[in-house]
Parts: sequence; structure tokens; C-alpha cells
Amino acid sequence: MGTTSTQPLYTILGAGGVIANELTKTLIENNKQVRLVSRSPKSVAGVTDLVAADLTDAASVNNAVAGSSVVFLTAGLKYDIKVWKRDWPVIMTNVINACKNAGAKLIFFDNVYSYGLVEGPMTEETPYRPSSKKGEVRAAIATQLMNEVKAGNITAIIARSADFYGPGADKTGFLNILIIDKFKKNSSAMWLGRDDKVHSYTYTPDAGKGLYLLSQDDAAWNQVWHLPTANPAPDGKGYIDLIAKEMNVKPKYMKLGGFMLGLSGLFDTTIREMKEMLYQNNYDYIFDSSKFEKHFNVRPTPYQEGIRASVK
Repeated sequence: MGTTSTQPLYTILGAGGVIANELTKTLIENNKQVRLVSRSPKSVAGVTDLVAADLTDAASVNNAVAGSSVVFLTAGLKYDIKVWKRDWPVIMTNVINACKNAGAKLIFFDNVYSYGLVEGPMTEETPYRPSSKKGEVRAAIATQLMNEVKAGNITAIIARSADFYGPGADKTGFLNILIIDKFKKNSSAMWLGRDDKVHSYTYTPDAGKGLYLLSQDDAAWNQVWHLPTANPAPDGKGYIDLIAKEMNVKPKYMKLGGFMLGLSGLFDTTIREMKEMLYQNNYDYIFDSSKFEKHFNVRPTPYQEGIRASVK
């Protein structure tokens, strides 16, 4: 046996997504032993421990998690409430059980849907009051995990981020898809909802590094953490102007409101599914990560810097 087998194994469930890729990069930079798990995992940055698994299948998850010290659940499902209702509770149960069997700690990468519409900043203490069906699903699985923690059955963290943007977020980040990509094609950008409301965005490399830092700190476990996110955030018009200036184009854009989303949703299921989340864009969306920033003494990447890197 080589010496690597004595090293703790860090397993990423849902490898290949933008956050998982940033996390993989950070783990490798810190000489950690990494296993990548997805339906068809691809080798990244010299990771050769690849396991194909279906997270809705308990035996498959047990096999993927076996031998792990720390497991990151960064999976994303098709943006469809029927799929979420059917699969998320099964996945969370399978992952919790597999981590218990392996004696592994779990970090669940989550979003803010469970909070619903919040007046003022969202913090780790914000109660779950979902304003959407997707939010109800997320609140249920987050509660399920923390109940297991409270019962002393598992050591875990819920790490939340705001909506995200970044160099690799061209398939999932709204700023990437609706503004940067549109400007690249010389067309008008789009903004969801009201353009005079502020909206926090987490920079994907910050999220990857944040997940890593949490995994290394004994004092961080069995809590909810907000991953580092710059404050104050611009409003819609502010983002358009920042990105247009960085790309040297005119800040031309149109607003997509509920009516337009409803209309477009007739042709596109993802857009139809986005309609119930529009409250996040019609009110201020302020994500507070000061708990993380103070504890780890980190400064989130400023928007201008993050946008510059994303545009490149």
C-alpha cells in the first residue's frame, strides 16, 4: 500500500459542477486526497479516484462514500419541482446513512430558498419560511440533516451561498448567462425582476475556498455557515453598468418581469420554473456572511474584481 491510503479522503458527491470544480481545485492545491463522484465523473487536476454513482440509489451512495473522512454534497438536480420533490429527500437520506456507515463528516452545499422572502439581511439565524415549493423541499432536507446533528447521529455543516457567478458559472450563473454572454453576442442583456433592488452574488472561487476552510476547522462543525459574499451588493442596474464597463459595451438591457417569464415559460420549462422564485429579484436580496468573515478572517472578492475575472 502507498502512503496516500493513510491520508483522509475527501469525497465530492455531485462532482463536475462549478462549485465542485472550485472545491476540487482548492483540495488539490492543499495536497488532499480527493474522490470525485457523479453519474459519469471525469478526471480533473490529477484526481484519479473516480466513482460513478446514482445518488438516489442507497447501495450506490454507500459504495461511493466508503472510506471517506469528509463528504461534500454539492449535487444539483434538474430545475424542476417534480424532480426536486421526488429525489431530494431520497438523496439526503441516502447520503446521511452512507456517512453514518462510513463514520464520515458531511458538508451540504445549500442555497437560500428555505428562508423565503426576508426583510433585511439573511443570516445563519434566519428562520425557514419558504415562499416557494422549491424552498419547501430545501427547508425539509436542511431540517432533516440538522435534526440528525442534534440527535448526535452525524457531524455535519450546512454551507449556504447566495446566487453565484464566476469564471466557470457560464451554465448556471444568472450574471454569466443573462448579462456577460448576451453582451459577448452583441445583444441586449436581461435582468430578472426589478433593476432597482440589491442582489447579493457569491463568487464561485470564494465558495470553493470557503467549503475547504470549513472542512479544516474543528470548531466549525454542526452549524450553518454563510459562505463569503461581498457586501454591499449592487442593484440590477449596477451590475449591468459594471459588466458593460468591464466589457467596453453599451449597458443595453431589458427587464424580464412575471408576465414575460410566464410568456417565455410556455416554451421553456426552466423559465416556467423560475417564475415562483421571482420574489428574490423583486425585493432586496441581502446575503450576510459576516459570521464566516470574522471567524476565518477572510475578505470576500469585491464584485468589480470577480466580474473582471468572469468576463475574461
